Amino acid sequence: MADPLPDALGPLLREARARLVAAGGVDDPTLDARLIVEHFSGTTRTQAIADPQRMIDGNAIAAIDAALKRRAGGEPVHRILGYREFYGLRLSLSPETLEPRPDTETLVEAVLPFVKATAAREGACRILDLGTGTGAIALALLSAVPAATATGVDISAGALATAARNAGELGLGGRFTTVQSDWFEKVSGRYHVIAANPPYIPSGDIGNLQDEVRDFDPRLALDGGVDGLNPYRIIAAEAARFLEAESRIAVEIGHTQRNEVTDIFEAAGYASAAALRDLGGNDRVLVFQWG
Repeated sequence: MADPLPDALGPLLREARARLVAAGGVDDPTLDARLIVEHFSGTTRTQAIADPQRMIDGNAIAAIDAALKRRAGGEPVHRILGYREFYGLRLSLSPETLEPRPDTETLVEAVLPFVKATAAREGACRILDLGTGTGAIALALLSAVPAATATGVDISAGALATAARNAGELGLGGRFTTVQSDWFEKVSGRYHVIAANPPYIPSGDIGNLQDEVRDFDPRLALDGGVDGLNPYRIIAAEAARFLEAESRIAVEIGHTQRNEVTDIFEAAGYASAAALRDLGGNDRVLVFQWG
């Protein structure tokens, strides 16, 4: 059994880190210990440096102890905190949502200039975010372009409730609507941008994913069918009737899928407009235009 946690902030941080180091398998125990202690004690990094003897109350210590046990057991730190930062926005998570990751910010960057240009030219830019999850992609674009509006589509009612809550908390609820739909089934209207971070892991590979992904991200948001490409086939086949004349489709891909996904969209009549790599230098986002 672990020793009781100290109740002064500085020693508490050190002991939290030591527990996560001892647990093994935690990539960054220093960061995760700091995130957990700050979140549940309501303190900041500045306070830890300036006032390491600051006393933390018993309820916060108990919450930190429980959180450290969950983290040591393999649960991702942001699932424990209940939120994750994405593109400068704090997004609440739920069991039905994928945890948004920094690589997906590449997709936001890929279409942001087009969204801005469309909004400037037409006074509006309508965005369809397929498989919206937390609403990350749509809400990042809305936060950057005040004239834009977005519809978040997801098959999961729980995910849509989380996305709507995030939109409201960020003051973006007036420009964000949700539709529960299996891809385009219940979608209507036309859009300047269709964005998607679809499930793209081949079904047979899911068992080989990192524990933190396999055990805590919803399988529905990971499984792309036998070859991982089913969602791209659906989007390429059905998107055209929902697109404005001047429009873009942007999709996140697995790092080995660039050629296959490009072939799928080009066969459906799209032209490749851009290909972007993520922070690790891997192929991550493809952008297509119609016609």
